[in-house]
Amino acid sequence: MKLHELSLKEQLTGLKEGSFSSTELTQNYLDRISNFDKDLNSFITVTEDSALNQAKESDKRYKSNKALPLDGVPIAHKDIFCTEDILTTCGSKMLSNFKAPYSSTVVSNLSSDGVVVLGKTNMDEFAMGSSNETSFFGPVKNPWNKEYVPGGSSGGSAACVSAQLASAATATDTGGSIRQPAALCGLTGIKPTYGRVSRYGMIAFASSLDQGGVLARSAEDSAILLESMSGHDPKDSTSLNEDVPNFLENIDSPIKGMKIGLPKEFFERDLPNHVESSTKEAIETYKDLGAEICEISLPNVDLSLPVYYIIAPAECSANLSRYDGVRYGYRCENPKDIEDLYMRTREEGFGSEVKRRILIGTYALSAGYYDAYYLKAQKCRRLVANDFTEAFKSVDLILSPTTPDTSFKAGEKSDDPIEMYLQDIFTIPANLAGLPGISFPCGNHEGLPLGVQLVGNSLKEAQLFQAAHQFQEATDWHKNLPEVK
Repeated sequence: MKLHELSLKEQLTGLKEGSFSSTELTQNYLDRISNFDKDLNSFITVTEDSALNQAKESDKRYKSNKALPLDGVPIAHKDIFCTEDILTTCGSKMLSNFKAPYSSTVVSNLSSDGVVVLGKTNMDEFAMGSSNETSFFGPVKNPWNKEYVPGGSSGGSAACVSAQLASAATATDTGGSIRQPAALCGLTGIKPTYGRVSRYGMIAFASSLDQGGVLARSAEDSAILLESMSGHDPKDSTSLNEDVPNFLENIDSPIKGMKIGLPKEFFERDLPNHVESSTKEAIETYKDLGAEICEISLPNVDLSLPVYYIIAPAECSANLSRYDGVRYGYRCENPKDIEDLYMRTREEGFGSEVKRRILIGTYALSAGYYDAYYLKAQKCRRLVANDFTEAFKSVDLILSPTTPDTSFKAGEKSDDPIEMYLQDIFTIPANLAGLPGISFPCGNHEGLPLGVQLVGNSLKEAQLFQAAHQFQEATDWHKNLPEVK
């Protein structure tokens, strides 16, 4: 088996046993990036020299029996996480020249556990998109079929892991930006509980919704990486002061008796036959594993999409007001005065989707409309969250499709924002409620992967990993990989 075909867990075992070195493993991935990424465009920045230096340091630690928990494993970071002295662009012209003066907590946590960083992955501009077509650095292609999108906004992270250009990658999820690309690229992606992973140094889109997480090939690999990323961070006021459990401790335990709820509101939708049949097969697999399946109701879940597209743009309009050409980032040339500086910098630096959301958000927060839109949306958000609270009184996990369909062709939905926003119909509710959600492969239709989603109660990531892992022990969908040419 080739080195890049090994799981993250197998790579760790091989490094510990001395079967290969981190330098060999890292060089293998760098060669693959060089050979295949010109077409996929999954990376914005490749940090070849520093990656090889980190790998050499890892090899030294292994030789002296001082290895760190994740020593020598090559991963990639979504370009939304600040990385000291490395370009951190957020997929935008606005930050195309920005080298962060510090590293985010996520980057620091993983680096202190010994990971090798291959580079920074492409993404929808400021994480606003469901297809990875809004990046200033060009669209990302889906390794399963390059005419199709990888999903967004973490499309670069998903594409590079799917194409085996990295063993795993960090990502973020505001309305489905980990789980949707995971489904479209045949990966396992987890969005943890809001506050489980620090947002310090993670460039903000919508602060009450953004959450860092992982894209990997399996639940087991995702669990290993998430454990390293998680934990309380005093530098982030929204960080939860909760102990991080060993996510692998019960991952092999049977799930007999676990109660899984099926929200009737999701299954009453007019789903394509292949989505419906693959989801039903996943349900049958869980029945075979001993899980109890029951119908539940989330009566206010249909409010999720309109609520999200008021709250998220409102928060983005506030967060993105800092990009004014004064302190850092892009600056227009020869401004006439301060007003001209602000206006032209923002006009030239932001892409059309970002501008659209800033305008929506500014309108929703404006005098006379705040109560009618933003305040009302926050009240409706509470109703959605309450539905989950009620549901978890009778079930352990909630299952649904991850996406309404398989991936779609590049450009197919670009001119219809509503159709694009509908791609997150199943993922947004978990963000509004701050709950953990995981997507993993459950089928394939016409050469494109399909994913199923589990949502858990607050801080129940270990249970999600257990349920996903048991499914992956019983099926082979997660082992299917695209042929990269």
